[in-house]
Amino acid sequence: MNAAAYDAIVVGSGNAGFCAAHAARECGARVLLVEKAPREWAGGNSAFTAGAIRTTYHSLDDLRPLLADPGDERLERTELPPYTPDDFLADLRRVTEGRCDPELSEILVHDIAGTVRWLYDLGLRYVLLYERQAYLSGGRYRFWGGLVLGAAGEGVGLIEAHARIAERNGVEIRYETAAVDLLLEDGHPAGLVCVTPAGREEIRAGAVVLAAGGFEADPRLRAMYLGSGWDLARVRGTPYNTGEALQAALALGAQPAGHWSGCHSIAWDAQSPPHGDRTVRHRYSRQSYPLGIVVNRHGQRFLDEGADFRNYTYARYGAEILKQPGALAWQIFDAKTAPLLQADYRGPEVTRVEAGSLRELAERAGIDPEGLERTVEAFNAAVQPGAFDPAVKDGKRTAGIVPPKSNWALPLDTPPYLAFPVTCGITFTYGGLRIDGAARVLDRSGRPIPGLFAAGELVGGLFYHNYPGGSGLAAGAVFGRQAGRSAAEFARQRAYRPARV
Repeated sequence: MNAAAYDAIVVGSGNAGFCAAHAARECGARVLLVEKAPREWAGGNSAFTAGAIRTTYHSLDDLRPLLADPGDERLERTELPPYTPDDFLADLRRVTEGRCDPELSEILVHDIAGTVRWLYDLGLRYVLLYERQAYLSGGRYRFWGGLVLGAAGEGVGLIEAHARIAERNGVEIRYETAAVDLLLEDGHPAGLVCVTPAGREEIRAGAVVLAAGGFEADPRLRAMYLGSGWDLARVRGTPYNTGEALQAALALGAQPAGHWSGCHSIAWDAQSPPHGDRTVRHRYSRQSYPLGIVVNRHGQRFLDEGADFRNYTYARYGAEILKQPGALAWQIFDAKTAPLLQADYRGPEVTRVEAGSLRELAERAGIDPEGLERTVEAFNAAVQPGAFDPAVKDGKRTAGIVPPKSNWALPLDTPPYLAFPVTCGITFTYGGLRIDGAARVLDRSGRPIPGLFAAGELVGGLFYHNYPGGSGLAAGAVFGRQAGRSAAEFARQRAYRPARV
């Protein structure tokens, strides 16, 4: 057996990959992290997020020590209901229709708080998501939907912090190094076959951690697995998540897991580019739809905008938009709710139509005017009495129309009216590799493949149909940390020794 250059190689520079690299290095392993993209595209999909990470806590006192500014004056006016592991697990089971992997789910909800603290100790800092997850009511900031914590600096800040930690701790990082296959020895992974600007290279290691994301950036694979029309979806994040690492593991005999015909997809600005824009990042997202109505080009509603907090519906409503004519829809608001829209609805990148009447709005937006007027007339007549409160599921609903609006139903009757055209933006795919609680990749017989570990979006089994907002970064952190630890331990037991410094 030839000596390996590294104890562990991690594939992918997103949140999961960096967590794996940190954990392996903490265990004394010599770690190489490889990234297919150039340095300016580092971070994968993690760099495109708002940095929200779903975690558990008993009170604000649990989170205050983790904050970049623990003296923020808003903290004294903040209401933060507890969010326990049982709450997280119940949300996960509910939105996945009970299909989430039981073992992985239990690990996620019980380990996330400790993992968040571990990352803080390494050097990450957090903020409370006042602008995205709280409403100011009666002088108090009231958080909703179980999602309160985010990385300081959003996704870009998260990745910059990860990179600083990795450099400080001695993790070697190579960009423009695409892992195209697994290097095998005695039929088991012993490194990677990579393609770089200098050519093809074989890199040996005691263990390999795959954290290279799913296949959402490959239109051919989207159409193959997700179905007709999915090749037309916009890609919210990196164009580099094209599934090579996932395919290499499957070719080796790894067991597929998860919802292969499902994905995370949201309402995304209709004038956005085909792939993510590193300067705009998540600001093409349009997630304030619970405050208004959503219609297609015929002016017809097609979903329950108030079925739940947007944290629990937004990841599946992109697919509903894709089914509409032209894969287009419009989110419509009036002057009453316009002040409550998230910051993503303001800025030069926002496609927006405003008018003094619904007919004028429809004509300017490209919606059938008669259809929109009929829809709004029926909707307004169906709105039931009750107090409107966006910070809770207020039960202010419609009656007698299909689809209903179950919460936050206000008549659209106060000009000016606003319309935001949206299409389907795909975030990541739900199908991936099956792992066990130690983040070991399992073969089709359920046995661990020696030396192969995985974390992040190429792991299947956690998410089906939907996911609770902020769970992606949470799962990447928890299982990335576990994958790094397991890889370091495996390399030690394999008795690899670095051949060079």
